[in-house]
Amino acid sequence: MYFSLTMKSIIFIFLFLTLSVFSQDRIKTEFISKSPFKAEKIIGIDNFKTVSFITNATLFKKKNSQTLNYSNIQLGDITSANTFNPLKVNVFYKAFNTVIILDNRLSEIFKIDFNTISPYKNITHVSTGSDNALWVYNQDSQQLELFDYKTLKTRANSMPIQSEVLDITSNYNACWILTKENLLKYNYFGSLLLKTKNQGFKKIKEHNGNLILQKDNALFYLNKNSTEFQPISIPNLLINQFLVTNEILYIYDDEILYQYQLKTK
Repeated sequence: MYFSLTMKSIIFIFLFLTLSVFSQDRIKTEFISKSPFKAEKIIGIDNFKTVSFITNATLFKKKNSQTLNYSNIQLGDITSANTFNPLKVNVFYKAFNTVIILDNRLSEIFKIDFNTISPYKNITHVSTGSDNALWVYNQDSQQLELFDYKTLKTRANSMPIQSEVLDITSNYNACWILTKENLLKYNYFGSLLLKTKNQGFKKIKEHNGNLILQKDNALFYLNKNSTEFQPISIPNLLINQFLVTNEILYIYDDEILYQYQLKTK
């Protein structure tokens, strides 16, 4: 009898905690369109339907029939790229610990070689910051840094993060880090604003201060004023990538690019 009551109590507590973290209010979506697309990785889609993507170690920017491209043979494969600020696109080459800043024509305007900067920084993740700054995660110090690439100085840094970093996203005012254990949010002073347990998420994207998170083959929405993760209603699709622009959710399965209108209000 004691064992039965104990197990019932444990189950009740587990269900209560689960419900407190995952809201039952689902974010509705409306199908817009789908179209064939081929790329190794889609980086961004802006309000004018300009698509930035990576294929064969080259960053492309395509709108209608016009296509721009950037590649750097010496640096090889692109680890990540960020088009949040279209006038200062950052392209990260992890193997060479280097970031290239491009203008809106994909012309090189800055090169940041962290191997030559003192103190040395071993960078694993990069995202866009305000002005001439990047959010970078320094694996050696285990700290998130807001790094000014013109002065080559760190404006702010976080306390050490004691968990493996899975993904990073940002806007001009804040940076979110998803680790194996937690979801963390920092402001541009390096102060921790939010810490909540990672409930199995692997990827995150920022959207007007809110977050879209991927868990297995499902997406969740985290409002900037809430700590509850709301499931997003979408068909059963293979989600290799997802992006959000102006309330439009893009889902890419390596062959088809789907568009859905998010009903967040």
